[in-house]
Amino acid sequence: MKINKILIILLVMLSFSAHAAKKAPDFSLKTTKGKISLSELKGKVVYVDFWATWCGPCRKSFPWMNEMRKKYRKQGLRIVAISLDSEKANVAKFLKKIPANFTIAYDPDGKVADKYKVEVMPSSYLIDRKGRIVETHLGFRDKDKQSLEDVIKKHL
Repeated sequence: MKINKILIILLVMLSFSAHAAKKAPDFSLKTTKGKISLSELKGKVVYVDFWATWCGPCRKSFPWMNEMRKKYRKQGLRIVAISLDSEKANVAKFLKKIPANFTIAYDPDGKVADKYKVEVMPSSYLIDRKGRIVETHLGFRDKDKQSLEDVIKKHL
């Protein structure tokens, strides 16, 4: 009986791991400085953050993402914050108040957000060097900063 329970637990763990590490949907988007695609970042650890200018927690996440970029860029971390705003002018105003030292991309139609099944702002996805989503995080709270950084460090 104990062996059956152990096998069931192992099967559940394996299926969870496989689900948690699924391949990240590729995207190609315009940015403030040209274009970016996820495939061109292969071999890097990528923190993809879906956000909007009207999102309160997003305002708090930008300084933290700037800090993470500064600390871990040399180790291979890339941050791509994907705005779901329909007006680029709103994004420009936001960035004047809250600067970003990482890539800002635009998804005004939400097509990439749909691929990632974004339901909450902000929603972030940590993608490992093999292009797999290894962590998903909904919202942004100060109490989450350390655990998010720990996950990033684990995959660098």
